[in-house]
Amino acid sequence: MAAIETHDLCKRFGPRQVLRNVNLRVPAGSRVGFLGPNGAGKTTTIRILVGLLRASAGSCRVLEHDAWRDGPRARAQIGYLAGDVHFYGDLTGCKTLRFLDAARGGHSHAEIDRLVRRFELELDKRVRDYSRGMKQKLGLIQALMHRPPLLILDEPTIALDPLVREVLFDELRQVSADGRTVLFSSHTLSEVQELCDEIAIVREGRLVEQERVEVLRERAVRRVEVVFDGEREPAAAPPPGLTVAQRSRERLTGAWSGPVEPLLAWLARAHVHDVTIAPPDLEDLFLAYYTARPPEGPA
Repeated sequence: MAAIETHDLCKRFGPRQVLRNVNLRVPAGSRVGFLGPNGAGKTTTIRILVGLLRASAGSCRVLEHDAWRDGPRARAQIGYLAGDVHFYGDLTGCKTLRFLDAARGGHSHAEIDRLVRRFELELDKRVRDYSRGMKQKLGLIQALMHRPPLLILDEPTIALDPLVREVLFDELRQVSADGRTVLFSSHTLSEVQELCDEIAIVREGRLVEQERVEVLRERAVRRVEVVFDGEREPAAAPPPGLTVAQRSRERLTGAWSGPVEPLLAWLARAHVHDVTIAPPDLEDLFLAYYTARPPEGPA
């Protein structure tokens, strides 16, 4: 079952086309990273998912509800953190959480207490006196506190220090261990790669890739450096998967893509003195999606 499913989702603001035929599927119980540069369409997509914007065309279902027509029923099952979270500045953190809990039926006291301890948030200050990081903690607690089936988090690590970030990731791993679902928007590959099972990449309003992390790693390149035994015959021509950057009698540097078995078989015959094969580099693959021109299609 899909927790989120869109079909040919489009959004216009006047003459400007912001989303173009986005087909996103988030399996139930998964952690999906929603990646893209600033202005790619991530936040617009998320606002449609939570019923804050209406799509110009296409369909969007969230937890088997139409995101717009059944918005209230869908939102009752979503924990949402906006990318520009705001609260009532005159309320304390404690009163803010009590107010939001009451709006949801008042059943989250124990979970609020647990999350406040986990995130080490001061509750007695007024929100207007909170730092940016404290407001982000408050936003995360309000998204998590009712243990929703679906979490939609727009840039949730902004202003968090590394320790709090690890607390958040631990909480999100537990969310999926409980069978619940996470959609995690970011423009930083490293944190999505660390947390998520699957990555969806959006660029210029188009979904240009959605795949499991391990499949993307298989596609990513490995940096290769080989030092040959200069006193023996030069190595035979490298296999086709090796893109050679520099080569001499003593040394070769390049990049390898695909399964490593053909590379290892060639190295075993190549009179190698030393070799370095780096882990798959998703950063290069990620940048390729950012720099390649998206396919043209109907606006």
